[in-house]
Amino acid sequence: MALIPSIYARRIGVLASAAALAALTSLLNAPTAQAAPPTPISASAARAYLATVTPKTEGSTSGYSRDLFPHWSTVSGTCNTRETVLKRDGVNVVQDSACAAVSGSWYSEYDGATWTAASDLDIDHVVPLAEAWRSGANSWTTSKRQQFANDLTRPQLIAVTDNVNQAKGDLDPGKWLPSRTAYRCTYARMWVNVKQYYGLSMDSGEKTALVNILNGC
Repeated sequence: MALIPSIYARRIGVLASAAALAALTSLLNAPTAQAAPPTPISASAARAYLATVTPKTEGSTSGYSRDLFPHWSTVSGTCNTRETVLKRDGVNVVQDSACAAVSGSWYSEYDGATWTAASDLDIDHVVPLAEAWRSGANSWTTSKRQQFANDLTRPQLIAVTDNVNQAKGDLDPGKWLPSRTAYRCTYARMWVNVKQYYGLSMDSGEKTALVNILNGC
């Protein structure tokens, strides 16, 4: 069997080591995976639930106030729900001693924009507080409304571009959807998941919009 001259053997060894080092460096420098809200129910489960929903005329906002949905609640130490979501939904987020996000990167799923300042982001209530009020939350206790407004277990909170969240306001899917169409299936699943868990009603336009989206998922 032919022997590889020692000079070539050493060269092969150096090249292999360099390749291994490059691969390790690439792995260490790779961006952290984008975090996200809890995974919502599947499209099939959402469709199955919608099939059981009898549309109901939406109530009024009489008596409604955001103060009736206390937020943002303390989660741990100096960290409240807003800062917790910013940390969860961002990449390489650094927080100061008060838990405020001072650096990081955030991708807004609704419109596809990327931001590096936390001040450019709002924490959206997927099912808006006023929408919840009109759909049954007006009869809840303050404690339950507080749970709803700070729910980190269901896919109810997400960091998105601030003016996109403001444009959405308290509109349901029959009147507003994310401009990024690739996220609409996920958004519909999130909406249905939250409404199902909290037993909130749906009006006919809202249900029709959700059915149409989910039928294409």
